[in-house]
Amino acid sequence: MNTNQARNWQQGYQTSPSQQTKQVTIKVQKQSWVTKGEKVLYSIVAFCLIMAGAYIVFYSSSTDTLNREMQSLEQTVQKKQVQNESLQFQVKELSRPERITKIAKENGLKIQDAQVKQASALNN
Repeated sequence: MNTNQARNWQQGYQTSPSQQTKQVTIKVQKQSWVTKGEKVLYSIVAFCLIMAGAYIVFYSSSTDTLNREMQSLEQTVQKKQVQNESLQFQVKELSRPERITKIAKENGLKIQDAQVKQASALNN
């Protein structure tokens, strides 16, 4: 009986083709290093950094343009100041009493008093 029991026991553990369990294939998805949420966050941060860089470039460009305009205006102001100083010097030269008396004598005017005074301009 021992042999019969052993055979029964062996047959019990052997599985017939109809009794075999079906193997289910499971697809294992690889997990990426970065999740979808992290990708969204990283893309938002990258977009913000790009926009900040563009703003900095735009701001520095406009500042540079303003500085160039300011320098050109300062140059024109300096030229006008030099021109004004030159004209003030000419006014002083042309308003000398000796020159005025000389022109008066050339045009036939008689000077009654020998003292010619220079009129000063009133500054209000």
